[in-house]
Amino acid sequence: MNSHPHESIQRLIDTVEQVVYGKRDVVTLCAVALLARGHLLIEDVPGIGKTTLAQSLAKSVKCSFARIQFTSDMLPSDVLGISILDTRSNEFVFRRGPIFAHIVLADEINRTPPKTQSALLEAMSENTVSVDGITHQLPAPFMVIATQNPIEHEGTYVLPESQLDRFMLRVDIGYPPQDDELKIMRRHDPVDAIAALEPALDAEQLVALQRMVGTIHVDPTLENYILQIVRATRSHEQVRLGASPRGAQALYESSQALAMISGRDYVVPDDVHTLAAPTLAHRLLVKSRGADLASAARERERIIREIISQIRVPV
Repeated sequence: MNSHPHESIQRLIDTVEQVVYGKRDVVTLCAVALLARGHLLIEDVPGIGKTTLAQSLAKSVKCSFARIQFTSDMLPSDVLGISILDTRSNEFVFRRGPIFAHIVLADEINRTPPKTQSALLEAMSENTVSVDGITHQLPAPFMVIATQNPIEHEGTYVLPESQLDRFMLRVDIGYPPQDDELKIMRRHDPVDAIAALEPALDAEQLVALQRMVGTIHVDPTLENYILQIVRATRSHEQVRLGASPRGAQALYESSQALAMISGRDYVVPDDVHTLAAPTLAHRLLVKSRGADLASAARERERIIREIISQIRVPV
């Protein structure tokens, strides 16, 4: 890699910001998931730019991209692929589905039934796909970016805990500042802006950066701090199911990625504080369910903030 890792990552974030205005903190969280080899769930109301954000992030990396528009009649084979009979050789040939791309956009993932949702489980956990007893390796890097609307319930299926646990981060975008919303209004359609983006990294450079994330130093006191936060979610009086060990790993690795984005080779407590809610909140099953996904998400985030306030920050 010719440039410093910090410069390469900032160039990636700047590229996405050419299309997604006024949301650098959200774009940074997306970059964290990308660098930490995690999957990303973008949850927000319609028209806020979820798909635009996902497409811009994919376009900023020179690699293969596939968009899957999830619907109620979609089958697992529509995602994974299918074996068909080749009449010339009289043998079955596997035709790969859209999951075989470096970055996969699972648009409106909660609009497809659980059977089709579960087709992503192996891919998101093991980077492989098994069809007809044969296991196929997915490309590296590999990332699933899923979107869903937290308000609308009709015609949707709630993501099960096993699916949610495979997303490293959950983010919401929120409405843009007034000046940025004016720019969005004047631009009309972002399609041309996305098409004009020049990739900031290629797949090989991204894989190299992902490997570097693992070399970022985490002090033992911070390791224990992360574990304290995660384990406290399991004993909180308002939580039925706390964060899993995968959640602890997600907070650890994403903190390393954020440190590298910030130009440091070591993690600080602020990295952990910034990422605690995005990595852990969606993994909690709370006793009091909200009226919709958005209010439930706010309640889970409140619990994470409360837990952090009760644990002494290491010096």
